[in-house]
Amino acid sequence: MKQPADLSRSLGQLLAAGSGRLPLPGSGETLRRWQALADVAARDLALAKLFEGHTDALAIMAELGAAEVDPASVWGTWAAEPPSARLELKRSAQGARLTGRKAWCSGAEIVSHAVLTAWDDQGAQCLAAVAIGQPGVTVTTDGWHAVGMGRAASGDVLFDAAAAVEIGEPGQYTARPGFWQGGCGIAACWYGGAVPFADAVADLLRRRDDPHAAAHLGAIDAALAAARALLTETAAWIDANPAAPARIQALRSRAAVEETVGTVLSHAGRALGAGPLCRDVALAQRFADLPVFVRQSHAERDLAELGRGLSNANGPSDASGLSDGDGLSDGDGLSDDDGERSGHGWRL
Repeated sequence: MKQPADLSRSLGQLLAAGSGRLPLPGSGETLRRWQALADVAARDLALAKLFEGHTDALAIMAELGAAEVDPASVWGTWAAEPPSARLELKRSAQGARLTGRKAWCSGAEIVSHAVLTAWDDQGAQCLAAVAIGQPGVTVTTDGWHAVGMGRAASGDVLFDAAAAVEIGEPGQYTARPGFWQGGCGIAACWYGGAVPFADAVADLLRRRDDPHAAAHLGAIDAALAAARALLTETAAWIDANPAAPARIQALRSRAAVEETVGTVLSHAGRALGAGPLCRDVALAQRFADLPVFVRQSHAERDLAELGRGLSNANGPSDASGLSDGDGLSDGDGLSDDDGERSGHGWRL
């Protein structure tokens, strides 16, 4: 299992190679952005969690017109808002200051900076950029006891009048088109996290002819193909409508990929048996990590929001507007650790 130091090194290597500078959502290469996210997730889900947070922070700041960041910096995006952890932003002639507790801060022990949500005196949600290594910022592991995704170390961070730079206008974080576009990118990570299970079942079939394993692989392939097609269509729709709200598209794609992940985990577990869970460290870790990662979904609450959105839009056909995806670049993406591609077409 990679420890935080190894995870930090892996993330640093990705970013030093330029992989963190992905095409922005809605730029005409949204699929290539999602392919890169999915490929990292296929390698290591904890790494993908931090990589996605860094690339999302850069996209948010670019969309809201923030200043260019230091190329050597490593960013997190911390926007969870549990009732027990509310961060306050105070403005003065000297700039913005943050005070309070921020929860679910993935990679807080690794990142150098973060884009995060806070609340001002008027009760408006604001967005700010903050350096983590400054006085007034304390990184903790409070409340973090996870086994799955444990290496992402999403503990709490405490702020005591820490200096910050406000980004955009109050309320702009969730109102911008990129909010839901970024939500689709999370689904691409979930998709990539499921691909190694297909490879594992295929490897089993190459070693021995097992009709039950073959049936499980068929079910896995069908589920992945459907999710891949939807993500491809959704990327095409976003590129064709970069300024349009992608709320329906994000909720739909997330729900579909979440369902796919459940299907893949169920069939892979039944095909592979207990062996990989007990003897294959990497696959056992992935069996633990992926269900936790997918719980970024709000499950039935998101499905209810999707249903209400479809009703308000006069039905699925009126809400989708998806194009056929012609002309989308496949992109290079990122390779697996051994530099080889899956031979089965499961890569997004």
